[in-house]
Amino acid sequence: MSIVWKPIEPSDTPSWAELSNLLATADGSDEHYAPEDLAEELEEPGVDPILDTLGGWEGRDMVAYGQLRVGAGLRDGIAKAFLGGGVHPGWRGRGLGRAVMDWIEPRAAQLAGTRHPGAPGLLSVWAGTPGSASSRLAAARGYRPARYLQDLQLDLADWSPQLTDLGHSGGLRRHATGPGVPFDVADGDLAEGTRRAHNEAFAQHRGTTERDQGLWAAQLSGSTFRPELSRVALSTDGALAPRDAVDGYVLCGEYVPGELYVCFVGTRRRARGRGVATGLLVDVLTAAKEEGFRVAALGVDAESPLGGVGLYERIGFRRVRTDVVYEKPLAAHAEIA
Repeated sequence: MSIVWKPIEPSDTPSWAELSNLLATADGSDEHYAPEDLAEELEEPGVDPILDTLGGWEGRDMVAYGQLRVGAGLRDGIAKAFLGGGVHPGWRGRGLGRAVMDWIEPRAAQLAGTRHPGAPGLLSVWAGTPGSASSRLAAARGYRPARYLQDLQLDLADWSPQLTDLGHSGGLRRHATGPGVPFDVADGDLAEGTRRAHNEAFAQHRGTTERDQGLWAAQLSGSTFRPELSRVALSTDGALAPRDAVDGYVLCGEYVPGELYVCFVGTRRRARGRGVATGLLVDVLTAAKEEGFRVAALGVDAESPLGGVGLYERIGFRRVRTDVVYEKPLAAHAEIA
């Protein structure tokens, strides 16, 4: 076996996408990517492809990869390092996964030390379904299951809204098509207001870090984002500055043709208990069905503190898969010299 290891470059994204899509099918993750999607990931704020990505090549074929992200902010005073990667099914059992981890863990310590000097760190690995090759590798390296994520789907062809009045409560500016307004990517106040609302809405969620302006802007400008199928609820409180007026939001993307992926759903504390998220989501799903989308999908923490699973199931989503996130404390790290 002669594997060549090198950072992933923009010209490598077709091979990277081919491997990622093979893994999505083999492991049942449904995490499909186009080369353009992965090219955008190489350009994410805070990511240095030379230092934070690694591809393993056998000839012209990428057979393994690793990808590192470290949050720009702290969560509960902890620096979070998110480790991604995979090994071609035909090349498993040959030490490639260990090689990726041997590279990515020290790099995570270095980057966390540079970005958050003196802060404790935590390594986080999305390992797919329990019992997967990734989960076995993580367990062997001292990681422990920390969170379980539910993947849910809704067949739009057979769906019709049953809760149309929810989310139409007073105190929200209404658009002609529903309880919210379509997302306008050119509206800087709306984008910033949604970011602030998201950071507040997810402040209690485990495993999340605050989204800074750079990363948020990159997500909203991505080729997979669907602003026309995203909705924002705005308060009628005239005393609020425009960037503080977002009460709730549903932001969506399209990673697989014909499948709407609900990326983010959230409500500020001041607007909870009024059906805001439900109303926005019903509005989004109705619009997606009218646009010809076949399926809607999303992922949610199985132990969401706000009961997210129950909300989605009431609308009509059904669980199709459970994924597990493994975590391990990051050994004491030092800033890169």
